[in-house]
Amino acid sequence: MSGAALGLEIVFVFFLALFLLHRYGDFKKQHRLVIVGTLLAWYLCFLIVFILPLDVSTTIYNRCKHAAANSSPPENSNITGLYAPATPVPSQHPCFMPWSYIPDGIMPIFWRVVYWTSQFLTWILLPFMQSYARSGGFSITGKIKTALIENAIYYGTYLLIFGAFLIYVAVNPHLHLEWNQLQTIGIAAANTWGLFLLVLLLGYGLVEIPRSYWNGAKRGYLLMKTYFKAAKLMTEKADAEETLEDVMEEVRKVNESIKYNHPLRKCVDTILKKCPTEYQEKMGRNMDDYEDFDEKHNTYPSEKSLVKLHKQVIYSVQRHRRTQVQWRILLEQAFYLEDVAKNETSATRQFVHTFQSPEPENKFIQYFYNPTVEWYWECLLRPWFYRILAVVLSVFSVIVVWSECTFFSTTPVLSLFAVFIQLAEKTYNYIYIEIACFLSIFFLSICVYSTVFRIRVFNYYYLALHHQTDAYSLLFSGMLFCRLTPPLCLNFLGLTHMDSSISHQNTQPTAYTSIMGSMKVLSFIADGFYIYYPMLVVILCIATYFSLGTRCLNLLGFQQFMGDNDMTSDLVDEGKELIRREKRKRQRQEEGENRRREWKERYGHSREDSTRNRNIHVDSKESSLSDLSTTRSASKYTRANNRTERDRIELLQDVEPLDFNAETFTDDPLESKSERYQPGGRYLSMSQTGIFDDV
Repeated sequence: MSGAALGLEIVFVFFLALFLLHRYGDFKKQHRLVIVGTLLAWYLCFLIVFILPLDVSTTIYNRCKHAAANSSPPENSNITGLYAPATPVPSQHPCFMPWSYIPDGIMPIFWRVVYWTSQFLTWILLPFMQSYARSGGFSITGKIKTALIENAIYYGTYLLIFGAFLIYVAVNPHLHLEWNQLQTIGIAAANTWGLFLLVLLLGYGLVEIPRSYWNGAKRGYLLMKTYFKAAKLMTEKADAEETLEDVMEEVRKVNESIKYNHPLRKCVDTILKKCPTEYQEKMGRNMDDYEDFDEKHNTYPSEKSLVKLHKQVIYSVQRHRRTQVQWRILLEQAFYLEDVAKNETSATRQFVHTFQSPEPENKFIQYFYNPTVEWYWECLLRPWFYRILAVVLSVFSVIVVWSECTFFSTTPVLSLFAVFIQLAEKTYNYIYIEIACFLSIFFLSICVYSTVFRIRVFNYYYLALHHQTDAYSLLFSGMLFCRLTPPLCLNFLGLTHMDSSISHQNTQPTAYTSIMGSMKVLSFIADGFYIYYPMLVVILCIATYFSLGTRCLNLLGFQQFMGDNDMTSDLVDEGKELIRREKRKRQRQEEGENRRREWKERYGHSREDSTRNRNIHVDSKESSLSDLSTTRSASKYTRANNRTERDRIELLQDVEPLDFNAETFTDDPLESKSERYQPGGRYLSMSQTGIFDDV
């Protein structure tokens, strides 16, 4: 099993990152470089979280093996006690190799590749790709130029700070830093910035995640919050439609002013391809390409203004599409919550939906998740399951907060994470060690990463489900993950006392800690900021519990859901009316479809009978006409000199196809428009059997 666990987790994490990216991104419409860059960033960050428990168990085994090797003196030594080990190994628990043991030399190389690749992504490549994806340039060269200009200040700031530091080191005679020390300082600076963001996001997630599940058990609370979201989303949807109309009006003016032989016509065509289909059709009908652009002395837009317009078109179309999809999803959620509220008092204990799902469900799911099972789950089991899960997550949050405030204490050991790992280390229970480490770091990651997925910075950064996230937000999330994951792992190792700089023990460090170097080069960061700054998570948890951030946003005019607020009540009532209106609209649509289906079923048989009788009549007429044609053809050859009779027979033969086609028109209402008008001169919509097809 040597290295097999590492290979399995590498494959599993890749598909996990691919699945999450598929839910948020759009593989068909977004640029491949954006998808690859975001996937690589997410994959590396998730990989660090999943592989770190294997590193911990391997390190504990190496410590045991090293202690066992030093526990017995050499055979030729006559001095007893000279080679006594610092940490004796209990004889009842000999060192045995864990199932997930990774051979020496693999983990340091693996961590070095993963860490420096993620740092290259977050500080150099992803910021450049952000500007490239957001640019409105019409060529690759133009987009690269725009990205370099936008990132000049970003990169220049780091170069200025690094250059000033190098000058200070060169001038000061007491400082002699080598390359490894400079590398450690750079890592410490990046981790310090990441730890600053980590504590902010962690303090929010430790409180908000358990509270969200506790509130999820309250049906009335969820329904009110859904009404509130509907009112806000309708405002955003109307604003997105208005913005799109304004941008399309600008595109229309540019399209009419720049003709086919203008040098910038290719740029206009590129902009038109990004517009919705209905706007492209409207603008295409109003084109007068026969006019030359130099016949009228008009002022034409510059290429710079077209680049700006192109950028506005991309943003407005993406926002409009996202709000439309989110509105449909929110309606389905509101309808479902209203159905749950109605079915809670059902005597039959079978879940009844107001609207059937437009997509056919899997037969396997329908068999096991029938209306009875759905009623028990939605109305009885799910609220209790959410309450139990909220209590368990709250216990984990309390453990994390306590350990963050006490992990620097080594005598006695107060961090609960360190207590659990040390108890398992004494018995060398590697399965328990890996499970405990995985659950601990997984919970920390969920608290931090879920906040990244929930946070929204106006409309510039917003991770939306159902493939509605734009390229800028995807790349920005990849940058945040790469900056937050290394300090998150170091914080976890500090909580478990696996970091020697925290535990102050002369033990073998983990492979992940070894690539970070000795943080004692900057003692004020290693012994000060890394230890005391995580204690601020207590203040952030208290602020999140009392919703201080939400109250501040309400005071600033950004409406947030709060139960004791008048504005919230008004928005809830408005959203309730919007949902009721959409519900009546959908009911009318379904009633119209039902009436149309009933008319088709009622008059379908009579129409088929009339069509069958008409076909029989046509067949008999055709046979009689063919017999008449045969008879008269024979008489034509016997009476060849009678020209009048021959002309009459030929005239009758020319009339026969017209009479046949005039009687055999199609009654199918699903026939295409090109076939609705028949050679006989009758329209399908005027037929008696199809008069109710459009009802």
